[in-house]
Amino acid sequence: MVADRRVQHPDPADGVSTGRPARPRNGGVAVGYELSRPEPTPQRRRWVPEHLRWPIGFALAALAVFFLHYYASKLGADGFLQTWLPRASLNEALVWVICALGLNIVVGYAGLLDLGFVAFWAIGGYTAAWLMSTFFYQTQVHLLGSVPTNQPGIHFSFWMVLVAGAALCFVFGVIIGAPTLRLRSDYLALVTLGFGEIIPQVFRNGDNVFGFNLSNGDKSITPVDPIYSVAIEANGLSIRNLGPFDLLSKYLIFVALAALIIFISLRLREGKLGRAWLAIREDEVAASAMGVPLMRTKLAAYGIGAVAGGIGGVAYATHVNGAFAGTFRFSISITLLAMVVLGGMGNVWGVTLGALILAWVNSTGLPQFGNAFNEQFGTEINFTSYNFLIFGGALVLMMLFKREGFLPESRTRLVLREHEKTAVGQEAIEVDELDEQVERAAAGEGDDRR
Repeated sequence: MVADRRVQHPDPADGVSTGRPARPRNGGVAVGYELSRPEPTPQRRRWVPEHLRWPIGFALAALAVFFLHYYASKLGADGFLQTWLPRASLNEALVWVICALGLNIVVGYAGLLDLGFVAFWAIGGYTAAWLMSTFFYQTQVHLLGSVPTNQPGIHFSFWMVLVAGAALCFVFGVIIGAPTLRLRSDYLALVTLGFGEIIPQVFRNGDNVFGFNLSNGDKSITPVDPIYSVAIEANGLSIRNLGPFDLLSKYLIFVALAALIIFISLRLREGKLGRAWLAIREDEVAASAMGVPLMRTKLAAYGIGAVAGGIGGVAYATHVNGAFAGTFRFSISITLLAMVVLGGMGNVWGVTLGALILAWVNSTGLPQFGNAFNEQFGTEINFTSYNFLIFGGALVLMMLFKREGFLPESRTRLVLREHEKTAVGQEAIEVDELDEQVERAAAGEGDDRR
């Protein structure tokens, strides 16, 4: 009887090889963990700390745009800037950034799908219209306003109205969020969608609420008081009321408001409340078991996110010089959500970048590209009518090839890549087990032949 050369001694000595390929370390156990462990990268000297790169970059970009517009005539760039980077579009894009950062707190931090964020934009806009105009002409209240004291109506300072709009939106955020505390996923989205549709309709039909004119209906409330602030002029600075053409001065104000919301978002993300939001986003049941108060934490997300929406609404009212009921459509909520998703949910800088890009494409990039295309090829295609088709296609492509967004949060990126690496590790384990089964089957056939 010839001994099988593949059978080894139970206690093999050094130098004796096995009869099959070597198995992975630990017998294939925890292969996914080994594959997902990041390799150490060599440390290199960095002149700018990592946590200051994006803030410094944001400040430098804002200053570069400001000086580019300020010295546009000397640089000979007036035509290019008015065509591709107009000041009005810049200010409107910054309003989108403010509101998108507020939605990022609700969706990106806490994981609560909100499809009615346009409601807070509308509340902030009408707060400015109520407190900075002659709409309530029956009264005469002036508090650091920018108009003569003999004018009727309520006239507060723009900076005070910012606080009032933020406070009112916080209250409405808590009121809207309270009925949704027990809801998740699709049901939560449907309820927030309902609130997002109700509040703009209230303003649109609010010209006769039990005999009281609340919003002037489709006639809108216009104009609003100008902002009393520092004005940028060709020969220097002055302090006066900003007119409709002081767009560069308003640009600095909107940049400051966006920087404030960015700072608040970053500080909240690193604090106790931010960690509680992330815990709820990852696993609500586990977060509750670890002592996270779900009700207070969720209401805080709704309220603080609504604060950013209120500030954005007040800024938008001063930008368009009024509150127009027809502008607060459901499409604004969808566009804000697209900005958050495309930029990178949970990443403040990703959301800021996504909001700037989509706002510019929607207001300037797509119309100007359409004009250039039609002039070049002699066509009459209305490219602006296909904006939602383009945004939808971009979302589909992003979900297929880069579903974490332009600049994803580190935690989100690791989770998505962990799933892929774990799948690879599972395949390796299955291949190893298949090799063992083949070997056992081959050994059994050899015994049967003998």
